[in-house]
Amino acid sequence: MAEPENLRLETNGEARGLAETLLRTCRYGALAYLEPGTGQPVASRVGCVPDIDGTICFPASGLSAHTKALAGDPRCSLLIGEPGKGDPLAHPRLSLVARAVRIETDGATGAGLRRRYLARHPKSGIYLDLPDFSFYRLDCERAFLNGGFGKAFDLTAADMFLPHDELLDELAKVEEGVVSHMNEDHGDAVGLYATVLAKAEPGPWRIASIDPRGLDLAAGEKVIRVNFAAPLTSAAEIRPVLVQMAKDAREKLAGRGGIG
Repeated sequence: MAEPENLRLETNGEARGLAETLLRTCRYGALAYLEPGTGQPVASRVGCVPDIDGTICFPASGLSAHTKALAGDPRCSLLIGEPGKGDPLAHPRLSLVARAVRIETDGATGAGLRRRYLARHPKSGIYLDLPDFSFYRLDCERAFLNGGFGKAFDLTAADMFLPHDELLDELAKVEEGVVSHMNEDHGDAVGLYATVLAKAEPGPWRIASIDPRGLDLAAGEKVIRVNFAAPLTSAAEIRPVLVQMAKDAREKLAGRGGIG
């Protein structure tokens, strides 16, 4: 019997962009790991947050079954992508093939992930600081993207995640201050990013995180993505870019009679 043809499409910019949106906006995922002793695959739901490079991280209790399993065998897979209206199988999803790595909670990386996670999961503060909780980073080797019927792609880490370079380090140092300033002093502009640029419904929108390619906005259980017109080339560009985005949003709003 002849082998079936590979139904994957050639990876393109559209596939990379869809994967980026799924990664940046995910709040939950189905984590598959190998059960100790049996080697059988078992799945668990975890809360998710993307690091500044797009890598998915999740907090977990030392008492949970998947934490104990990953300590012995870090190989795992994570499925992300929430179903919407209609057929759940018609909505895009991304399966990551990865290894879980524990992050020290008392370092700068752990503190940054905590802040990012709370922005997406504001009620998680009741357990996030318990002594048995730690963050885990999914070092992804490859991924499978199903963008809907007839839209299947194989992706590499380079297709999905930003390189750890000087720009990423610079932005990581100023991100918290910029996010706090915008949310506290320019909430009107943040609202315009969501309702005008992303065409979302009005809500208590806040910036959850910023990266060189765009920003993520959160309101309650929703997270949306707004990409910059062009990727940042330096951390110093972030403030003028945000100012220009607000200006562009106000001009669009005025052009349609002020209707949000």
